[in-house]
Amino acid sequence: MTDDKLRIKIQIEGREYPLFINRKEEEMYRKARLKLSSIVGQYKTRYSKTGNLDTQDFLAMTAYQFSVDNLLLAEEKDIDTFTDKVRQLTAEIEKYLQEE
Repeated sequence: MTDDKLRIKIQIEGREYPLFINRKEEEMYRKARLKLSSIVGQYKTRYSKTGNLDTQDFLAMTAYQFSVDNLLLAEEKDIDTFTDKVRQLTAEIEKYLQEE
């Protein structure tokens, strides 16, 4: 293991997972675990009255939510790229029109 790598253990829903990560990303991994635990907790609270859901169900629901959030962020990024290109083209058109 190199100096920039770090071995950590992340606990998710009572199970421990060893990970090798970049040392500079440790805080992000720990925050992600807290976020995951928070969302799983929200699902447990919201659906605990149904009685027929277990930890695997809550983890699956959380994974699905993260997937949707990730897709929304990717779509938003695509829109930003498009917006930047429109601004660039608008500036070029305005410059051209001013020269005329």
